[in-house]
Amino acid sequence: MSESPLDSRGFVLSASLLRDKVASFDTYPFNLPAVRPLETLPLHHAVTFIVGENGSGKSTLLEGLAVALGFNAEGGSRNFNFATRASHSELGSHLRIARSHRRPRTSFFLRAESFYNVATEIERLDKIPAPSPAISDSYGGTSMHEQSHGESFLALVLNRFGPEGLYLLDEPEAALSPARQLTLLARMHQLVQQGSQFIIATHSPILMAYPDAEILGLGENGLAPVRYEDTEHYLLTRQFLNNPQGIMRELFQ
Repeated sequence: MSESPLDSRGFVLSASLLRDKVASFDTYPFNLPAVRPLETLPLHHAVTFIVGENGSGKSTLLEGLAVALGFNAEGGSRNFNFATRASHSELGSHLRIARSHRRPRTSFFLRAESFYNVATEIERLDKIPAPSPAISDSYGGTSMHEQSHGESFLALVLNRFGPEGLYLLDEPEAALSPARQLTLLARMHQLVQQGSQFIIATHSPILMAYPDAEILGLGENGLAPVRYEDTEHYLLTRQFLNNPQGIMRELFQ
């Protein structure tokens, strides 16, 4: 990965858990495997992947980072302040963010599970009379409710995301076919070359193949760097593709 011509430092350098302010590590969200041992989480200047099994707390950790950075817990830009349901954890208030001198020109928190709510909020805001252009114009000009889930995801990334941006993505592959995941990778690379930073929670071996990214995998002692080829996602996918019928026979015995 060649460095951005603007600056090789990211906007967010690390996040630290204020452990002395945690009342108990036996209660949610502090009892989660991704959170309980957390001290300081260093973040790559371009792309950081957070990977782990379902229930490990990677999405909760990403949500906490987003809230600590000033995003709405349900997603959107920092200007979104709607709340469909107050279901986010208190983790964000227990994180201390270390920032570089750089400030993003734009930013967005994208989470698959509440993207419908973000699209609904955009439509609601566009119905309010205002002299400025419609918000949906920045998302491709077509209502995201009039597109498939995957199409609206890509419309967001291709139209709303811009250079020198900070982007937090929670399992973006949930709405995307393998081919569309490759489209996302190409757009990510373009934005990284333009000085952007991504922090992504994912299960996708396609996305986490992005070159020179930092992959933080959940192990016995919490999150730690792991090589792409050593991730369970890569190993299981390779094993399955090399011998799908054999895997099926073993599973169905």
